[in-house]
Amino acid sequence: MRIGIIIIFHNDEKKINTNSFIKYCNKTERIEFCLVNNHSKDDTYFVLKEIKAQCNNVSVVNIKKFKADNQAIKAGARYMFNHTNFNHIGYISMSILNKTNGVLMTLLETINKNQNAIATYNAMVLSSREVKQTMFQKLFSVIDHLTQLNLENQYIESRLSGKY
Repeated sequence: MRIGIIIIFHNDEKKINTNSFIKYCNKTERIEFCLVNNHSKDDTYFVLKEIKAQCNNVSVVNIKKFKADNQAIKAGARYMFNHTNFNHIGYISMSILNKTNGVLMTLLETINKNQNAIATYNAMVLSSREVKQTMFQKLFSVIDHLTQLNLENQYIESRLSGKY
């Protein structure tokens, strides 16, 4: 079971450790990333393109006019729904993360280790809803799902303890 993850970036050039991100993406299986550049004024878009050039499971969407996070997430979701076939697409916004690469890498490791639990939980959430879900209503916040799953891992522990 493959999971799609949309990550929204805005002026995060200096916060992305390109080598770590590339290394992580190349070692993950069954996860496809859509990196969305939300009209950054720095070189974030070029950093994301560099990551894409070195990873088979990464795509990049460039938004040319700044949008609210929910609109940027929808742009990434449109791309993923049009180019891939996933039942589970989650999102992360760098704006709500601690602005360090370490937190992002820890979060990505947590996703990789718990992707089956995330997909199972998401399927349960979707099946509990009585109305048929549209494309955008199927999107889920990765951070919210991990918190609800209450898994023992470094990212959730730091988030719940307030060190996040």
